[in-house]
Amino acid sequence: MADIRFDGKVAIVTGAGGGLGRQHALELARRGAKVLVNDLGGTMDGSGGNSAAAEAVVAEIKALGGEALANGSSVTDDAGVARMVKDAMDAWGRIDILIANAGILRDKSFSKMTIEDFALVVDVHLMGTMKPTKAVWEIMKAQNYGRIVVTTSSSGLYGNFGQSNYGAAKLGIIGFMNTIKLEGQKNNIHINAISPVAATRMTEGLMPPEVLEKLKPEYVTPGVVFLASDEAPTGAILTAGAGAFALSKIVETEGVYLGEDGLSVEEVRDNWAKITDDSQAKAYFAGGEQGQKFFRKMAGG
Repeated sequence: MADIRFDGKVAIVTGAGGGLGRQHALELARRGAKVLVNDLGGTMDGSGGNSAAAEAVVAEIKALGGEALANGSSVTDDAGVARMVKDAMDAWGRIDILIANAGILRDKSFSKMTIEDFALVVDVHLMGTMKPTKAVWEIMKAQNYGRIVVTTSSSGLYGNFGQSNYGAAKLGIIGFMNTIKLEGQKNNIHINAISPVAATRMTEGLMPPEVLEKLKPEYVTPGVVFLASDEAPTGAILTAGAGAFALSKIVETEGVYLGEDGLSVEEVRDNWAKITDDSQAKAYFAGGEQGQKFFRKMAGG
């Protein structure tokens, strides 16, 4: 089969000044894409900022013979996001790919976490994914083409101690994706999620060096670049790390119809084994499929 190429395509990668985002930007550029490298250049907790990190990645891309622009906007700032999109459109006249990768951490147990710590992480991850997506949405619709890759986490999919803010934001991104994947279908806009395990400045203090060495960001990037390609599915949650890839799904059991007559708390308790039997569990593509199942069961099916 032919190599996956991005000649003539324009990509925006947020949080691309280092780690995963840098690798995504470099690989897209190697394969022919023009890349807007966005990075606020702040610290891991979201404070400070400058465009030096983004400019360094642009220099790397240009050294490869590619085209790139640096942008230092915050993904939470409406005017900054608008400027990011305008920069790409002014330079290249289209936007084909958005990789929403920017993020921060403010880890604490829920008892010790402040409302500010919770709100800021949700703002950066969830709103900082939605705002760039909103800014490119009409452009992609007009082109009848778009590929969006959002970044989720096992902390959101499955939970992780000390990351209630991060986990809430990361699963919120999946809820966002699950709706706009439906709305984008008629205009050939595909949106998918990556759930990476990688050695970045956000994880460097959490694992020993010998483990981090096996979790290089470049071992995740091939999955992200595939999700940004013409051949990408839509609505997939791809998990990736150390060169391994898997698909995560939200599934629902077949369940049991208990009827209306005599329905009680005790009926739920007594049928718990049937309700939770996952032998026929399914992953739905749209919420209406759940309702269809309930109507089917009500009708005796």
